[in-house]
Amino acid sequence: MEKRIFFFLLMFTALAFAGKAQEQQAKDLHASMMYNFVKYIQWPTEAESGEFIIGVFGEEDVYNTLKTRYDGKPKGNKKYVIRKLTTAADAGACAVVYLGKNKNREFDAIKAVTDGKSILTVTDSNNLGRKGSCVNFREIDGKLKFEINQASITTASLKVSTQLLSVAIVL
Repeated sequence: MEKRIFFFLLMFTALAFAGKAQEQQAKDLHASMMYNFVKYIQWPTEAESGEFIIGVFGEEDVYNTLKTRYDGKPKGNKKYVIRKLTTAADAGACAVVYLGKNKNREFDAIKAVTDGKSILTVTDSNNLGRKGSCVNFREIDGKLKFEINQASITTASLKVSTQLLSVAIVL
């Protein structure tokens, strides 16, 4: 009996570790993809100098990856600044806002703050692309995909390259 319990605990621990590693890998992928989205999207203030702020609301792993890899690096005349957002109101000062899956219920508040501003909203949910997020991650058939909501992109006065559109699910 003890051997069975030990084996069960060993298997459960291994599965939990594998799940955590896979989840961490997905968050790293989200951070890398966001960084690459920025390369294929044009903001109206692109030529200005200053800070290019990417705000992360609700995902510590995504925040840490972005902070470690990109904070302080140049983006044209600007430099990347990675900020952890604590309230929806903080989103108004960003160029990009990432809303993690664990904060999806805050989407309406984020949208209220970002609507009409040149802010790229990036979410991780099965329904927030249609609800108005500019870019939304979705898992389809076990693969990470992303949606681009053209109406939200237009409202934010952003321009998306055809290369990015060609690999996205366009809504």
